[in-house]
Amino acid sequence: MDGTLTLEIRQKIATITFGHPAANSLRPEMLADMVGLIQEADSHPEVHVIVIRSEGERAFCAGASLEALKKVKTEAEATDFFMGFAQLINAIRNCSKFVLARVQGKVVGGGIGLVAACDYVVARNTAAIRLSELSIGIGPYVIEPAVSRKIGKTAFNQLSLDSANWRPADWAQSKGLYAECYADMVQVDNQIQALAQRLASYDMKALKTLNALHWDDTDHWETLLSKNAKTTGQLALSEHCQNILNNSHG
Repeated sequence: MDGTLTLEIRQKIATITFGHPAANSLRPEMLADMVGLIQEADSHPEVHVIVIRSEGERAFCAGASLEALKKVKTEAEATDFFMGFAQLINAIRNCSKFVLARVQGKVVGGGIGLVAACDYVVARNTAAIRLSELSIGIGPYVIEPAVSRKIGKTAFNQLSLDSANWRPADWAQSKGLYAECYADMVQVDNQIQALAQRLASYDMKALKTLNALHWDDTDHWETLLSKNAKTTGQLALSEHCQNILNNSHG
């Protein structure tokens, strides 16, 4: 139940694939390993572009592993738990190469933060999204900067408050979370591959310069996301949240 994570480099494209039986949820160890793979791909001289994808045909990512969160007992442990997503988002932000995401299905919680941090997202039109954090007694504080930057504050507010319901893929596309949506995975795969190959053919210096421009004014995220991870960790230890976690099967 620890999940899987792989890195494949081919024709200047680095593909990072993650998977977990629980709807591709991300355990702390997986988050740390994914940060390492992003940094490895970024430093590889032959890589021009990175693609992040998950296994299976259903959910893209169910966010943080609730089973792992149930084992957190102290504030330090809780902060470290949510720092996993903070470090992942910052790893993508600090990456000098563009990061694309292939989204085949539903995205929940921290998974939305991962998608929002990616530079360009191609999704299937069944890839609904939901920020479920408020419903378990916490909030999407760590991922908020990445999500709000991508879809705007108003759309983030709507998404975070309506934590019990799904927003369809066309809503996510209309807000800018998804760049493109298609009816089937053949189209999604064709588009993500075509884009990756096209970017891989471009001048590396030009790509890096444009990437830096895209992430302008985000240097403060190093401290902001850490602060938000601590806030989330404190809420996760509340009696209300613990009761919900202990009665859940996620």
